[in-house]
Amino acid sequence: MSDKTDATRASDVAFIEALAELLRKNELSEVEVKREYGEHNWLNVRVARQSTVMAAPAPAVVHAPQPVSTAAPSPAAVAPTAIEDPAQAPGAVTSPMVGTIYLSPEPDSKAFVAVGDRVAAGQTLLIVEAMKTMNQIPAPRAGVVKRILVEDGAPVEYGAPLMIIE
Repeated sequence: MSDKTDATRASDVAFIEALAELLRKNELSEVEVKREYGEHNWLNVRVARQSTVMAAPAPAVVHAPQPVSTAAPSPAAVAPTAIEDPAQAPGAVTSPMVGTIYLSPEPDSKAFVAVGDRVAAGQTLLIVEAMKTMNQIPAPRAGVVKRILVEDGAPVEYGAPLMIIE
């Protein structure tokens, strides 16, 4: 029975990743699907874009450098590109799965990391809950946390930037 559970779990993860890809390719804001396995066995999946969390800071930062852009075009031309697509930043840590972000191990406890913290490779940065499983996301390398791009309890999609470590 555990083989069937493992196979079902792998199938569900692949299904969720496919939904996230469908969402991204078709520029949808949300997809919700019920997958039935039997009379008392089903999986409800809701995949939603996190555009409000990531889009809100970008305009504020992008508008501030624009006057500088007219005075000095070359430095400002680089800054908006890095801000508009955090996933392309050199130290971007992206989500390996669709789920819900938790910045601390428990609701009333201190966050795993904060902006300015020095982290070691492998240190837990945050948790992504997927299918009622808490998945610790480790730092891919040592460095300093420069930006945290997600909010506690927010939904996240596969490949979405979570934070930047330099």
